Amino acid sequence: MNTDLGLRGETDVSELVIGAAYRVANKLGTGFLEKVYENALSIELRRAGLAVAQQKPMEVWYDEEMVGLYQADLVINGSVVVELKAVPGLERIHRAQCLNYLRATRIRTGLVINFGRARIEIQRVISH
Repeated sequence: MNTDLGLRGETDVSELVIGAAYRVANKLGTGFLEKVYENALSIELRRAGLAVAQQKPMEVWYDEEMVGLYQADLVINGSVVVELKAVPGLERIHRAQCLNYLRATRIRTGLVINFGRARIEIQRVISH
């Protein structure tokens, strides 16, 4: 558990997302496209009472100016970005990509979740 009081709310949301991801992985297994997992995870999170935005356009900022948009797979309660993968294994680039998204959008907490393996992979990413 993260003891940084500034991240407490995001940590609580992250833990709910992680639990929901395990439920989805247990029910669906591997082999589906990323969109299937995105939809199933969204259902689980909404049932848990969380606000879920799918494929949410996010502004990317540079020196106080908006320089582009990207679409986050999921944004939960406006405070946690979730990037979903269905690949053989997570690589450093996936974590780096999530960290760049966090920095650029000024959201501090992200999760990279991979449903592409027999055992789900989850990495928490924090931007300070």
